[in-house]
Amino acid sequence: MSGITYVRGDATAPQGKGVKVIAHVCNDLGGWGKGFVLALSRRWPEPEAAYRRWHRERAGNDFALGAVQFVQVGPYLWVANMVGQRGMRTGSKGVPVRYEAIDKALGAVAARAGELGASVHMPRIGCGLAGGKWSRVEPIVQGRLTGEGVPVTVYDHD
Repeated sequence: MSGITYVRGDATAPQGKGVKVIAHVCNDLGGWGKGFVLALSRRWPEPEAAYRRWHRERAGNDFALGAVQFVQVGPYLWVANMVGQRGMRTGSKGVPVRYEAIDKALGAVAARAGELGASVHMPRIGCGLAGGKWSRVEPIVQGRLTGEGVPVTVYDHD
């Protein structure tokens, strides 16, 4: 048993009660325009604006692979912008996903979820445009989140 709840639906409309964190993967180039981020931007402008500002001002902050930016979008709802992919295209260095960056970022998400008493909601992070495999991501989610007692729901969009 994975400890992860799998549902069909929209990760930008997380199910259940209480405080929630929506976790997703961003690239390290400041690009926001394809994949799950479009669904986020349709619902709230803040995560995109905060991510773009974070990247633009990266010389003076922690923007890097494995870093996380938490953006509050409602009284009980946060979006975790996790930098978990290098670049945006598959090339000579392989797919953009960086599993070690996702692992580090989910450690920070687990800590914040613990502080907030929150559950974590996500699509199959790193497995869309980033080119990752869920068989590699799922054990990271289990180790960093469900293994630490953080409830996780993964959404498969219809």
